[in-house]
Amino acid sequence: MQTLKVTTVGASSGVILTKEVMAHLKVKKGDTLYLTESADGGYRLTPYNPEFARQMSIAEEIMHDDREVLRALAK
Repeated sequence: MQTLKVTTVGASSGVILTKEVMAHLKVKKGDTLYLTESADGGYRLTPYNPEFARQMSIAEEIMHDDREVLRALAK
């Protein structure tokens, strides 16, 4: 378990991530992180964008179902 400290950043608040946490998340300065609510009422901090993943899943399904139409449009 890692302990994070909330600190003042200008007129807002921020959380300081240690090098170890950043390495574990595979993020670097300037990357975007997403705070999502989990089923147990807790929160999860992740570099993974669940909305983008949902949109890509829908796009892949459309590309699979309509591949002949997309192939014709690509000509």
